[in-house]
Amino acid sequence: MLLAGGGVAQAAPGKARGAKDLTLRLPAPTGPHRIGVTTLYLVDRTRRDPWEPLPVREVMATVFYPARTVRGYPVAPQMSRGAAQRLPFIDPLFHEGLPAKGVNWAATRTHAHTGAPAQDMRRPVLLYSPGGGDPRTLGTGLAEELAAHGYVVVTVDHPGDGSEVEFPHARAGRKKVRETVFRGDPRTDPEMFRTAIDTRIADTRFVLNQLAALAAGRNPDAAGRPLPEHLSRALDLRRVGIYGHSAGGTTAAEAMYEDRRIQAAINLEGFLDHPPASPGQEGRLFPIAQYGTDRPLLLLGTDGFPYRKELERSWSAMLAHPHGGRVTRRQFDHAAHAVFNDYAAIAPQLQAAGLMSAAHRIKLVGAIDPAVSVPLVRSHVLSFFARHLPTC
Repeated sequence: MLLAGGGVAQAAPGKARGAKDLTLRLPAPTGPHRIGVTTLYLVDRTRRDPWEPLPVREVMATVFYPARTVRGYPVAPQMSRGAAQRLPFIDPLFHEGLPAKGVNWAATRTHAHTGAPAQDMRRPVLLYSPGGGDPRTLGTGLAEELAAHGYVVVTVDHPGDGSEVEFPHARAGRKKVRETVFRGDPRTDPEMFRTAIDTRIADTRFVLNQLAALAAGRNPDAAGRPLPEHLSRALDLRRVGIYGHSAGGTTAAEAMYEDRRIQAAINLEGFLDHPPASPGQEGRLFPIAQYGTDRPLLLLGTDGFPYRKELERSWSAMLAHPHGGRVTRRQFDHAAHAVFNDYAAIAPQLQAAGLMSAAHRIKLVGAIDPAVSVPLVRSHVLSFFARHLPTC
């Protein structure tokens, strides 16, 4: 979730050395289904990595799904241990006010159970693309909510872009935990932004192809790790949606335009134009904003986004098309850009523990109470997909 005009922020001081580290809590999902979860290590041998000299493109994904039973299956952590260890050294550089210490990021538990058998029935599939520089793990709360209401949700990391991505093993030219190449906002570098979005869209297409292989009974995991029972029978790839935050919102909208398999999309405050080549110019609109869409698209924004004016140009263009009736726009008040991911619940906990100032919390997620913001975001996302991709 790197913002225009970003740059590198200073990490906020944490608790005194030796103090007990804070364990953060994620809001519980409200749906009737218990949740299973598994991770996929996917390797695209037709693409080279755009960020590092690697001969293939590797993608990590997490699959949340309604479980038949969770008895005897452990609750999964929000993030892997290696990624959690690197987060406090990386993420505070991009999210001003996040503590560099004082939090046990590895201790946060989800409400999903690792490897639990899936319910043996076809369900709509939703893809999630996180904000620029963010890991997929920051979309856990919303993914769990959707899975608890009957969706299979696949959260996708974009390595080299995402802040920290842990793989099953190291390989030549890459450590086990791969860190972001970003050191500021990619929208200040038009070529970097173009590469990021193009790569994300290609990642999305590749993941959909791998899910098709999974639905056909094959195991796409490049490490050959076993899959949960009945997972292949849980995927209905005739009903596919996508949602994304910030750069992930850009990705979601444009991926739907380019890939007819995707039937509905939600853009959580992502630009629909390229950054201008030079100051004072206008950036080129993405094709979806230039030509419109015949499939439903939801645009969700906040009143606290500091680049609302820059966002307005492409969103207004999107709404002006003859198919504008397929596009809906909503705004959340007293909220800021990261209210759409797990920071909505995390930042107030950090503030209450004295690990984040009120000013930094407001800048990150707004003054809105998480008891209001979390259900509000969930309600808008769930109702949109329930309308256009119902589970039954």
